[in-house]
Amino acid sequence: MHIDWAALGSVFGVSLVVTVALVGLFTLGIIGLSKREEASTRGDSVALATTGAYVCFALCAAAVAYGISLIMA
Repeated sequence: MHIDWAALGSVFGVSLVVTVALVGLFTLGIIGLSKREEASTRGDSVALATTGAYVCFALCAAAVAYGISLIMA
């Protein structure tokens, strides 16, 4: 049995980076939703915070869908 350590390390590195990026993107979406609530209590416009949050969530969903499509192919 031969283990290709370089390939294993590469897969580990890519999965770590993608995981951190997805968690960060989801966190930005949650922060955007909380800013929306703060803006609505102050009477400011909530469009930018809401749009940014939904874009972050859509990018998370697209990344998950892409990962599932890679697994299924």
